[in-house]
Amino acid sequence: MAERSGNAAFITIARVVKVQGRVGEVATELHTDFPERFEQRRRLYAWNTDSDQRRELHLEEFWPHKGGMVLKFEGVDSIEEAEKLLRCEIQIPLEERAELEEGAVYVSDLLGCLVVEVSQAERKVGTVVDVNFGAGTAPLLIVNNESGKEFMIPFVESFIKKLDLKAKQIEMQLPEGMLELDAPLSAGKKVRRQPPEER
Repeated sequence: MAERSGNAAFITIARVVKVQGRVGEVATELHTDFPERFEQRRRLYAWNTDSDQRRELHLEEFWPHKGGMVLKFEGVDSIEEAEKLLRCEIQIPLEERAELEEGAVYVSDLLGCLVVEVSQAERKVGTVVDVNFGAGTAPLLIVNNESGKEFMIPFVESFIKKLDLKAKQIEMQLPEGMLELDAPLSAGKKVRRQPPEER
């Protein structure tokens, strides 16, 4: 997966989906390929996306559960306190994100990139709004054009002709007919450029 950014200074590594237990634990879905690093990441931040408020938290305990992670924070000791964290994104400062191996990129770096199809004449396809995992061996770029049409484009090495993250542009050579297919919107995570998988 790739760690996803909530804004320029922070990266989301998990999202609170429900209260777990009676003493303040919360269940989260992961947005990172490095869950073992919760051991080092004891200072975390809960970002309420509705109010745009960010709260510093200190992690007491954590353990894997049903593909996600259960987190217990200092001072969050009741169901009522845990409920205040529902739907919050659990974040770390941007400078603390894990270093990636060669050939991998963060989803947060792909979001907002312009996708340009270069098979013949250059054609602006649209902007990356999300990345979807789980539908196959490669992650799918969720791309919206100016009229609101959505495309799902496999993010694989063979399609990528140029990836310029500083310029926020991805040049791709796609199979004929791919952009004529409609696709539903999905969710999304580090991305590898070939047989992927950090959101």
